[in-house]
Amino acid sequence: MEATADRIDKITEMLRILGLSSYEAQGFAALVYHNVANADTIADTAKIPRTSAYKVMESLVQKGFARETEGRPKMFKLEDLDIIEKRFQGEMRELFSKLHELQDIMPSKGDPQLIYTIYGKNVVLEKLAELINLAEQEIIICTPRVKDIRTELKKNLDNAMKRGVNVIFVTPPNKRVPQNAKVFRKEGLIATDIVVDRSKALIAGAELDACGFSDNPGLSMHVYQFIQMIIERKDELS
Repeated sequence: MEATADRIDKITEMLRILGLSSYEAQGFAALVYHNVANADTIADTAKIPRTSAYKVMESLVQKGFARETEGRPKMFKLEDLDIIEKRFQGEMRELFSKLHELQDIMPSKGDPQLIYTIYGKNVVLEKLAELINLAEQEIIICTPRVKDIRTELKKNLDNAMKRGVNVIFVTPPNKRVPQNAKVFRKEGLIATDIVVDRSKALIAGAELDACGFSDNPGLSMHVYQFIQMIIERKDELS
């Protein structure tokens, strides 16, 4: 069992790349080991508090890593690993396709074409917080993941608006945005695009678990212009 525990620990660290929290990564690795288990068994194997195990497993279900079985006690079954793999491969292909498109449209001369790749949802959100904190004039956030950004970065956005920064959201209909932020409604958004002061840009995948960041003004302006094209297709500002 000691060898198995060491293996789970190593896999747990790798799983953080998928945007899982520490407990979620530990719980998922334990579920892979058991295939089907209740929350207490997962807690024992993953070495996470029993009081947290059920909430962790529910979160894994919501994120598509596990399924709940019928009956009592409630059991959790591993989602098909091939399905999970294909989903993340698709998201990564989409992300890097956008990064390559962004890189290719830059002229051959001028500022260096610098794009930094970041993995892990927590790390991506930390980078978003950093960008928002650096904003001096304008933040444009084009995203279907409004709830994640609104809840995780509320304080950062509130402080930016208190500094007089113009905060603009481009979101699907019926998504609540922070108070005092401007909003445009747009159907069919998949990725998250953010531009700060038209000089820094971030493009994230659908689950906010990987992103490309650039502080190159030329690249950032291309992202800004792309978002403006989306905005201009809308009739009015809410």
